[in-house]
Amino acid sequence: MNYKTLLLQLSAILLIAVGCSPRSDKDVIADIYKTASCDSTSYHNLRILSKNYPNRLCGTSISIKAIEYMKEVMEGEKFDTVYLQECTVTHWDRGAKEVGTVYSSKKDKINLAVCALGNSVGTSANGIKAEVVEVKSFEELDELGERIVKGKIVFFNKPMDPNKINSFEAYGEVVGFRFAGASVAAKYGAAAILVRSCTTAIDTFPHTGVMRYRDSKEIPAFAVSTVHADILSKLLKEDSTLSLYLKSDCKFLSDEKSYNVIGEIKGSEFSDEIITVGGHLDTWDITEGAHDDGGGCVQSIDVWRIFSKIGYHPKRTLRVVIFMDEEMNQRGGRKYAEMARLNNEKHIFALESDGGCDKPIGFSLETDDINFRKVELYSSFFKPYGINNFINEGSGVDIGFLKDQNTVLAELMADPTHYFDYHHSGYDTFERINKDFLEQGSATMASLIYLVDRYGLK
Repeated sequence: MNYKTLLLQLSAILLIAVGCSPRSDKDVIADIYKTASCDSTSYHNLRILSKNYPNRLCGTSISIKAIEYMKEVMEGEKFDTVYLQECTVTHWDRGAKEVGTVYSSKKDKINLAVCALGNSVGTSANGIKAEVVEVKSFEELDELGERIVKGKIVFFNKPMDPNKINSFEAYGEVVGFRFAGASVAAKYGAAAILVRSCTTAIDTFPHTGVMRYRDSKEIPAFAVSTVHADILSKLLKEDSTLSLYLKSDCKFLSDEKSYNVIGEIKGSEFSDEIITVGGHLDTWDITEGAHDDGGGCVQSIDVWRIFSKIGYHPKRTLRVVIFMDEEMNQRGGRKYAEMARLNNEKHIFALESDGGCDKPIGFSLETDDINFRKVELYSSFFKPYGINNFINEGSGVDIGFLKDQNTVLAELMADPTHYFDYHHSGYDTFERINKDFLEQGSATMASLIYLVDRYGLK
């Protein structure tokens, strides 16, 4: 054998050896991002979900049709099994479109863009007409007391702070008025409440959301758009005795059967260890729910689609869960955790996408310091893709019910700058979705799950 032939044979052996070597994690993650950017399936599925199945509040017939659609989508993705997990949900019905009208001796009547808050009781058939008391804090309401408030409509008008870099922080400063304002105002004899929408956007979309009654008379609760909140506030300065007419037709109907949709891939080595990824399918009944949270649902399905395309079969069992009823009572998340406990399942990691589909920027975890530091070690893999935030400050609502089972929890973080422009309003439509950001979010989720699956936790 001459030297040239030997060199050729050695070169061939080396090429084969290199070809058979396991790819580095860096290369796999690069492949994940590339695959996500070349596949528009999730974007098109989200378009159909948003346009054909909007207003999919739990308990409604459209929510059941959306469940059927997502099950069909998942059955086309080659999961080992796709199934429905039954849960019972409440059925709050908004009824006829709400009415809000200002009457002042100094102006013609002005119609306001208002909507009932979720869980609110309705007004009588005749509506409510009363004077208005404007406040910007619960302390201010307490100072006014029953003498000033009784029989009037309390108008909570504290704007979200637009100077907060993290809009979730600004949201946290005002959402209490929406959530608990009715109960606090009712203690002083208020007839109803009107809450400035929890958004930094100045527009005519009222933003709804859940409220609760706590040990008080149940009075009607409404949200008003920010444009009309500013108009009403200005009018009150000109005419403090003006009156506001509010009417709503909302009520609770009988509880309904609903379902989580679950797709499962059995792990190749540690099938008893489960990794869950998901988003919630339900939306408020005035929105397409593209950002909140149709996008999170299709991104979660994308995790398995990407793995399948790059030829990666997870070592641990992967479950994609499309949760129902996050917005109202979290019955889907509660049921999933309940069944995990009853079946003595071992959930090592759960990841949720429910912060909108703008540019992904990192992950927020909910775990002990040891597991957080382990996940944080992966951060270097994400820096080339602009994913720079790994924090241990809380996770998603639906997966949160797995916390007492020692599951490491995480939520995808997206740029929050404009999230509350869309949140719980008619502005949350498919047209607000950036295709590139949606797919980058899918890739970011898939990359973290790949690393957790490959190396485990603890």
